[in-house]
Amino acid sequence: MINKDKITDIFCIADDFCKLYEKEIKSHLITQDQSVKRLVRKPRLSDSEIITIQICFHNGTFRNFKHYYQHYITVHLQQEFPDQISYNRFVELQPRVITPFLMFLKLLCFGKCTGISFVDSTPIRVCNNKRIKRNKVFKDTAQVGKSTMGWFFGFKLHLIVNEKGDLLNFALTQGNVDDRNPVIMGIMTRDLFGKLYGDKGYISPTLFESLFQNGIHIVTGIRNNMVNKLMSLSDKVMLRKRSVIETINDELKNICVIEHSRHRSTHNFLMNIISALVAYSFFPKKPSIKVDYVKTGQLSLF
Repeated sequence: MINKDKITDIFCIADDFCKLYEKEIKSHLITQDQSVKRLVRKPRLSDSEIITIQICFHNGTFRNFKHYYQHYITVHLQQEFPDQISYNRFVELQPRVITPFLMFLKLLCFGKCTGISFVDSTPIRVCNNKRIKRNKVFKDTAQVGKSTMGWFFGFKLHLIVNEKGDLLNFALTQGNVDDRNPVIMGIMTRDLFGKLYGDKGYISPTLFESLFQNGIHIVTGIRNNMVNKLMSLSDKVMLRKRSVIETINDELKNICVIEHSRHRSTHNFLMNIISALVAYSFFPKKPSIKVDYVKTGQLSLF
């Protein structure tokens, strides 16, 4: 169970950000006639409280958000959230914080590129394969795709992380989108430099050339039917350290509950993805590797 002191810390960070976000939004609004009075009713639960509740859910041990809200928030956190609302009303208020929540993730939770990055994608299943034709929530959005674990119906979460385990960027696509999609990779690697390590699914001469022109050297393994090419020892070692991003995907699914089949709307699905990524950024210990930069520019691992 998450510590109450940590809940307070998360709320303070979220509240400060929401105040700055609201101030920035108001500065860009078109000025209205002051003589016209408009009734603006604010919800009892603020945006920062909604964000905090979402983050704490993915940091805890609960697997069902409804059970978490009704049996933990309303019972044990009455002092931390005095103006509580019903669960149905909370679900209705979730879509209003998607935009500030996404900005919160982008501005406060992403790390900095160090020249060593890892890229990978993981399937986000929205239902069992036997229930694909009966799924109505994602009927027009999700697609059938294939991963190393077989066929699935849903989406793909593309992640880029550094060697410290910090998130650098992410993208959410339909399940049938190729990992080597030039548009997706171009957007995700916009602020990167140095080496980018990926699995064999990212082998593409076109992708290699486009990234190389932007100062990014993508390094992948080779397939059995490909001609072997010389590779530096440091690149071979770093390819073996791709378990960093694979461990992050595992934590997102098994700890942050980023994948489940109980979604009732696309807004709920997006909130679950964003809040899980933000919750991961608050983990006290992330999967990482220790890299020592030598003056000669070479790398030595410990």
